[in-house]
Amino acid sequence: MSVLRRLRGRRRPRDDWAERVCSELAQDLPDEDIGEDLDDCLDLYEMGSKPRCEEAEYLGLVQDARDRIVWGR
Repeated sequence: MSVLRRLRGRRRPRDDWAERVCSELAQDLPDEDIGEDLDDCLDLYEMGSKPRCEEAEYLGLVQDARDRIVWGR
């Protein structure tokens, strides 16, 4: 189950934080289809589908956003 799905059932300040982090990620990656489930973005990503430097940046940004949501910072 995704981080955001777990948080959606109950509205707390942490929910606002998760939405803010996802919004920032969407701004950082405007050409990407970033869904609400960052775990899926990472799990379903096909390695080699982007040039190596873009791939590293994309994966790093998504992982960082996911970690920020989980850790609340």
